[in-house]
Amino acid sequence: MKLRTIIVDDEPLALQRLKRLLGGEPDVEIIAECENGATAVAAIDLYHPDLLFLDIQMPEMDGFEVLQELDPKRLPAVVFVTGYDEYAVRAFEARALDYILKPATRQRLAETLNRVRERHAATKGLAVPKELLELLAERKVATPYIRRLSVRTNNRLTFVPVDEVDWIEAAGNYVVLHTGRTTHILRQKMRELQAQLPPETFLRVSRSAILNLRRVKELQAVTPGENVAILTDGQRIPMTCTIHEVEEQLRFG
Repeated sequence: MKLRTIIVDDEPLALQRLKRLLGGEPDVEIIAECENGATAVAAIDLYHPDLLFLDIQMPEMDGFEVLQELDPKRLPAVVFVTGYDEYAVRAFEARALDYILKPATRQRLAETLNRVRERHAATKGLAVPKELLELLAERKVATPYIRRLSVRTNNRLTFVPVDEVDWIEAAGNYVVLHTGRTTHILRQKMRELQAQLPPETFLRVSRSAILNLRRVKELQAVTPGENVAILTDGQRIPMTCTIHEVEEQLRFG
């Protein structure tokens, strides 16, 4: 049985080196190569690999964030690939998780694959080690607010950085993300999403609207009890909160 494997690394030379070394392993089948976190999540969701070689230091979405986007019950076996990162290496070693330092060497790769094979034989599959789930849980607690939103449309997965969201509109069990002239529909309730957004940047100004305060250009009192926020692109968003509440958040957020 071959180990269906995905390689993820934003450095083309490092990715090609690892691919070349893995090419000499008869029981390893490379089914996808990814150069960023977004394509990695999509490929993992599509192919459900047995084994994942995952670069940690990647822009926009690092390796840990890739894993946090996946279903924890369906995680593949993971071998972390990293430039020397003292914190990461200590964390991996403390939990007996597999990692390879760049540049990858044939000897280190062979040692790592042998451990993967032994676990595979012992468990009749590549069970997700609880140590990996614990590490991800610790990181989630340390960084409680999300930096991007995952929007699924049919077989497509789109990542929307929260900083690019102008405002969020409630729509029953869904929300609509307004980003410039583009909208994205996300299956999540407003209250749940609000708890995940950084409060210094996002403020719920009514039952149906959350504003990115960095997009607010002007606040207007239209009539007694009716206020409006005007965004930098000219959109007018009705508010049920007071202008003073928004002003205070803008001042101290």
